[in-house]
Amino acid sequence: MKIITWNVNGIRAALGKNALDWAFEKEPDALCLQEVKARPEQLNEEQRFSLRLPYEWNSAERAGYSGVATFYKKKPDEIVTGMNAPQFDVEGRVIQTRWAGLRLFNIYFPNGQRGHDRVRYKLEFYAHLLELCKSLHEKGEQVIITGDFNTAHKPIDLKNPKANEKTSGFLPEEREWVRNFLDNGFVDAYRRLYPERVQYTWWTYRLNARARDIGWRLDYFLVSEALMPRVRDVAIHDQVMGSDHCPVELILD
Repeated sequence: MKIITWNVNGIRAALGKNALDWAFEKEPDALCLQEVKARPEQLNEEQRFSLRLPYEWNSAERAGYSGVATFYKKKPDEIVTGMNAPQFDVEGRVIQTRWAGLRLFNIYFPNGQRGHDRVRYKLEFYAHLLELCKSLHEKGEQVIITGDFNTAHKPIDLKNPKANEKTSGFLPEEREWVRNFLDNGFVDAYRRLYPERVQYTWWTYRLNARARDIGWRLDYFLVSEALMPRVRDVAIHDQVMGSDHCPVELILD
């Protein structure tokens, strides 16, 4: 099974660059896009035709903001938009798809903002999701959480950790919430496989950061511990252009 996650920073812009051709040509079982910033009806006929798989879309109530879309080969047994939490669901940040006992969360986590205006909201989002996942684990479900976490967990996960200690995305309280997931039955699959490897998934558009590889690892696959024996690889495709993020691919037996 192959799952790809990618924050496309505007699906219409990505389609205009033919960026999604790369993802569809990989023939994933599921393709999870974040920050699509559009509703399906806003795509023109040519753009809709270029979407080569059926999909589920969750748009924010606010136009041009947030939004996630999950494309799939095999129709899921269950599709859920949101987390049954109105304060979060209005922003179109979550799609759950389930096949048998495997549940996939496609998530665009909130950004805490430069002024830390939304850090509390972001931490409450993490907390609600973790409680939901705990209940799923108690029911025996295996869970994959993927998407743009908007947090770099450890110093190895960003180029300049010291300079960003007070920057949202690397605040101690944000990093602690990633640890909370790892302490409650989840594994950061990439870091488990590659404990010392330095790769990033996001680069600011400013200061020629991507060419200089001044980046952050913000895009993750957290998988249930019980699922980890099936994980064959996690690949960060940092050579693939089309967004300020790059795609990340999970391969399962």
